[in-house]
Amino acid sequence: MTETPKTATRRTILIGAATLSGLPLLAAAGSAQAAGTMPQANAKYQATPKGAQQCSKCNYFIPGAKATAPGQCKVVAGVISPTGYCVLFAPKPK
Repeated sequence: MTETPKTATRRTILIGAATLSGLPLLAAAGSAQAAGTMPQANAKYQATPKGAQQCSKCNYFIPGAKATAPGQCKVVAGVISPTGYCVLFAPKPK
């Protein structure tokens, strides 16, 4: 028996193109959050708290050597003040 070559249909080409076009967007979004590379301006970061919301109480905050020392963020790039705030604030689970 001989196999006949399969031809790509318009539908399979469009589905493949749609799938491939979304992959870079997903990869970029995932890497930005994992690496903490979002610019502070995009997150509207400020060095002062917004009421009771501050970085030291945020789930994304990585504390510095001391409680009052600057730390880092899992999402936002740069040095982060423990008393800072941004629009991505997510309270730590209790």
